Amino acid sequence: MLDHPLAQDSPTTTEEVAAVAARCADEAEANRRLAPDVVRAVLDAGYARHFVPAAWHGRDGGFLELTLAVAALGEACASTAWFASLTASLGRMAAFLPAEGQADVWSRGPDALIVGALVPVGRAEPVGGGWRLSGTWSFVSAVDFSDWALVCGTVAAAGAPEARFFAVPRAAYRIEDTWFSVGMRGTGSNTLVLEDVFVPSTHSFARDRLAAGLAAGSAAACRTAPLRAVNGLSFAAPVLGAARGALAAWTGYVREKTRNAPPRTGTTGGPQTHELTLTRASAEIDAAQLLLERAAGVADRGVVPPALVARNTRDCAVAVDLLVTAVNRLFRAAGTSGQSSTNSIQRFWRDVNAASSHVVLQFEPAAAAYAGQLLADHPSEER
Repeated sequence: MLDHPLAQDSPTTTEEVAAVAARCADEAEANRRLAPDVVRAVLDAGYARHFVPAAWHGRDGGFLELTLAVAALGEACASTAWFASLTASLGRMAAFLPAEGQADVWSRGPDALIVGALVPVGRAEPVGGGWRLSGTWSFVSAVDFSDWALVCGTVAAAGAPEARFFAVPRAAYRIEDTWFSVGMRGTGSNTLVLEDVFVPSTHSFARDRLAAGLAAGSAAACRTAPLRAVNGLSFAAPVLGAARGALAAWTGYVREKTRNAPPRTGTTGGPQTHELTLTRASAEIDAAQLLLERAAGVADRGVVPPALVARNTRDCAVAVDLLVTAVNRLFRAAGTSGQSSTNSIQRFWRDVNAASSHVVLQFEPAAAAYAGQLLADHPSEER
């Protein structure tokens, strides 16, 4: 686990955030949202400012550093890790706004809590100086604590409709309490509703710019990578942490269970079931971590060629498949005791399986993109 602040000027370490998250995990489950103390600890540790431009007193941080920090939080609470990862990612996306919009979002400092929705379900009508925006966006994590929202909508036009992102302040939208999930309960991923809200042109940018890594007025490496090269990391890193948390909980459970077991006799017997489970699950989790660390290292280069974009997408999807397999293996081997509501193994199991269903982590589209690159007339898989 990391023992230093994500932000160099922060007094709060990742280890301290994890301790608060672990203490409040049951409360988050019961309330279907994170405890305010957890939200404050995440912000104090510098997650929201991690990708914020230095011009606004942010860090212009890296993907590998964030991936490791988020995974460390996930060992304590997957919902906390999910929130920390997404608030960092939304800070990166907000940096694609025009300078005037950025100034507004970070007018009170770089730790503004930005939430978001990438699916273009909103509808925007052009008006003088901007747009009138309406829409309903489901599954907006941590929206109850938000300062700003970055949501995607379609602009009606004479030609082909254009997908754009719009930054709106908390006073502009209402929240519907709709999050009743089996897993990742603490993320508070409720529904955000906008009704005919004016958004000035300075608070919007075309989705194509984010997809291509064309931030406004910034050449920092964290914003020049195409979205598809980095998006999977945001959702896979919390799963990695949760899998490691499940492994730690299961190992402690089995260690205690076998502590007073009679000693094995002879030297010809093969490994026992719990030894096979531990060895295979730990190897699967380690393999997933290596894939994610490589993907984060590629993202930190800034400019990522199409072959590596496809490989990063593949690596995130495969890593999550490995993590789900490992955690399911641990859960089955835990027996009836592992299903107790007081046993953290079942919480990690629910969280990992719930998080793995996110559309960004699906294997089939990742496979199609990766195979399309390698089967092209002039394939290239740059290292």
